[in-house]
Amino acid sequence: MDSNSLYYSLDLVAGNGCTLNVEQRTALQTSLVIMKKNYKFQRVLFWGKILGLKEDYFIAQGRGENEMKDKKNLYSFNCMDWFLLPPATHTIIEEVSKAGKGRFIGDPSYVYEHLEIQRQGEGDEAVEDEVVTKVNEEKRLAVTVHQIDKEVSVVPRSAFIKSPHGLVQMNRSFGGLSHSEAGKLDNFLHFTESKNLKKKSILEMADLNPAIDFLDVLSDDIPKGSWSLQSECASKVCVIRSLLWPGLTFYHVPMTPQHGYIYIGDGTKNLDLPFML
Repeated sequence: MDSNSLYYSLDLVAGNGCTLNVEQRTALQTSLVIMKKNYKFQRVLFWGKILGLKEDYFIAQGRGENEMKDKKNLYSFNCMDWFLLPPATHTIIEEVSKAGKGRFIGDPSYVYEHLEIQRQGEGDEAVEDEVVTKVNEEKRLAVTVHQIDKEVSVVPRSAFIKSPHGLVQMNRSFGGLSHSEAGKLDNFLHFTESKNLKKKSILEMADLNPAIDFLDVLSDDIPKGSWSLQSECASKVCVIRSLLWPGLTFYHVPMTPQHGYIYIGDGTKNLDLPFML
């Protein structure tokens, strides 16, 4: 959610009981402005909070000219001192998938270890090698934020436009979805590179506007039912919650450009979801 409307936005997503206290809100109001100036970001978002056993990680995200590709994530323990997270490369993602298990500790230097025994050769000549994969919690945090952004970050249709050169920016003329549009998952999109558009037929593509329909629709997600859409605050705000990553909450105020999402959870994916639906 945008740092400029943090106070207002936090109240809209507080229906599930996850929010920030007054001290944390006040610290964020100051530190995010300083961060935007120091790192020369076009826009700063408060991304959320990942709960640890000892300490909690507060995450902020800075955006550049291209809203989709120019992203940098930072973390803090006190909402004042921010540290840059490393980019989630394929190598780091592979290491974390093997070693990063269980709850977050709250110590960036904590090292997770995974022992794997590989057999080489056959029969009596077979040799067993022990391969140890080590990864620290800072890298695991970077990968978790990257995966949540990739799988469940949400925006309303028309909130962002794509230029013919591939530049993705905020749509200044976006006035918000109507109340009837906000009640349908078809009007909410994944804010990440599209996967399903290439699979659509020519007839389906004919109805799409390439400037605004360049993202995947939430209603196409598998398994069906992985999103919960509700109206709250006397139908003043539309709230969508992810069941795949419990803790991800998106809000949109119909007929206004106000929208955003926040993640407050322990950073674990609900892999049992297909069996729960």
